[in-house]
Formats: sequence, C-alpha cells, structure tokens
Amino acid sequence: MSSNKSAVSDKGIGAKIKRISDTNLLLSITIFVFFMMYIGAIIFQGSGFLKPQTFFNILNQNAALIIASCGMSIVMIGGGIDISVGGMTALVCMCSAVYLDFMGGNLVVSILIALGIGLAFGLVQGFLVAYLGIQPFIVTLAGMFFARGMTTIVHKEPFNVVNESFSKLKTTRVLIPGMGSVNKKGIYIDAYIELGVVVALIIVILMFCVLRWTKLGRSFYAMGGNNQSAIMLGINVRRTRFLSHLICGILAGIGGYVFFLNSGSGSPSHALGMEMNAIASSIIGGTMLTGGVGNIIGTFFGVLSLATIQNIVALAGLGEAWWTNITIAGMLCIFLILQSVIMAWKHRA
Repeated sequence: MSSNKSAVSDKGIGAKIKRISDTNLLLSITIFVFFMMYIGAIIFQGSGFLKPQTFFNILNQNAALIIASCGMSIVMIGGGIDISVGGMTALVCMCSAVYLDFMGGNLVVSILIALGIGLAFGLVQGFLVAYLGIQPFIVTLAGMFFARGMTTIVHKEPFNVVNESFSKLKTTRVLIPGMGSVNKKGIYIDAYIELGVVVALIIVILMFCVLRWTKLGRSFYAMGGNNQSAIMLGINVRRTRFLSHLICGILAGIGGYVFFLNSGSGSPSHALGMEMNAIASSIIGGTMLTGGVGNIIGTFFGVLSLATIQNIVALAGLGEAWWTNITIAGMLCIFLILQSVIMAWKHRA
C-alpha cells in the first residue's frame, strides 16, 4: 500500500517538474545554488558577507562581466558562441584611454568610440557567421586575436587615465540609503554601487524583456532549439543569427566602457580570460551549450555565483590564480553534469 502511495507521489512530482519549462527549471537551480553558496560563505568565512557592501562590491567588480555575459547568453541561446568579448573590452579601454588622455577628448565621444567598436565587431562577425556560413568559433577567435593585436598597436604600455571629467565620472557613486555599516573606528559608512552597476542592471532588465516578450527573443530560442524547425516556422534564421552577434558586439562595447570606468586605465592585458568567464557564467546560469535554453536572470546569478566562489577561495588563503581556475573548472563540471542529469530525468519523468 505504502509503495503504491510512493509511486503515485513520485509520478505527481515528476508531472509537476515536467510542466516547468527547461529554462525556468535551470534558472531555479542556479538561484538556489547561489543562495546556498552565499549562506555557506557567511557561515564559514565570517560576518563580512553579512554586510550589504560586500554584496555590492561583487556587483561593482563584475558589472562589465554581467553585461558581456548577457550578450554571450543571447548568442549561446541561438546556438552560437562569441569568444571575442574580452579582446573587444581591452580595445575599448585602450582606445578610450588614449583618446581622453593623449587627444584631449571628451566623455561623450569616448562613449561613442566604445559603442562604435562594439557595433563594428558585431556587424562584421554577424555577417561572416550568418550570411557566409563560417563557424562562429572561428570567426570570433579571429576577432579576439584582431582586437588584442589592435589594442597593442593603439598603445603598447599600460597607463592610468588622468582626464578630469573621466575621473569625476569614475568616482561617482550611487548611495544606497539605510544599508551602510559602521567601520572599526565607529564611523558609519554609506553603502554604494558604481555607475557601471546601474548600467548592468538596466541591460539585464532590457535583455530579459527582449527574450521574454518579443518576437526576436522567441526567434533566438527557436533557432537554438532546432534550426530546421525555426525555418519551417517562417523565422529568418540568417537575420536572427546576425542580430544575435550584433547585440553581443554592442553589449561588449558597453561592457568594455564599464570595465574602463572601473579600472580607470588602458592596458593590453585588460580582460584576459573575460570571454571564458562570460561563457562559464552563462552555463552556470542555466544556458545550454546546445542552444535553445537559457535566461538572462540566470546569467546574472551565474556571474554572482562565479564571483562569490572566487571571493571564498581568496578568503580561504588560496589567492593564487590556479586555485581560482581549478575551482571554476570544478563548478563548471558540476553544473554541466547537474544540467544533464536533471534534464534527462525531467524528460523521462
């Protein structure tokens, strides 16, 4: 009797899970894992993680990655990949820095330069992938090498920007009322976020709305889920693929300028490995490498999860780069296995 009840209960749970979309199921897992990870950090690493500013600092340090990861997720949902976002970020930083310091430029034009670089890469790479049928990995690999090479041509040595207008913009803070803390000297310090975080949150909301409520967003999912089915549904697959790379390029340009605001410098070594972190954040956030499944909110929590585990590793006294890389590799493996197991169980339920 009890075994029959158990079987009925299992079937009921399976039916409920089956009704949840793949995207929402993976999103739920990502959010749950992030909160468990953050609670674990509070328990094992002390009360520092209880301070709101600790969380805001994670956002401050990773605003550019959030923006780049949003673009990466859109391309991956459509069944593609873009590994040039790190190179674009470095190029944006260097071009903007040289323009502001060596050419006496102004902020508006420097922002337009960043957008122009992202737009140019998006147009060229999108055209090569969508209309010439070249594999996106090859195209964006070439884009990555080109961007890194051009960064060095623009200026070889790293330097800090001293432009007065830029310095004021860089040090601008958005205060969060009622969420500050008292330091060791007994002085109350307001919690804050940088302007880049505001930009990143706007991008997250905007891209979420595009994917959730627009025809273009549904086209990305359809194209990534099954290319032939998308064609039969009347979707212009070439144009949709082109637009995915175009959006990714523009977001990489915006993310590059946000990175520039945070670092305040130009350097050929900026954003090394950023493309891998963007891919990792998207995967951790529930975006499937095979395409057709993903969520921008999940990508946002994927970046937070990645940053949180990096902070935990650093606070544990394992600050060397290889420990961080090993930890990220372990997280990726766990999430990929988790995704595969849960998706297989869901579709069998």
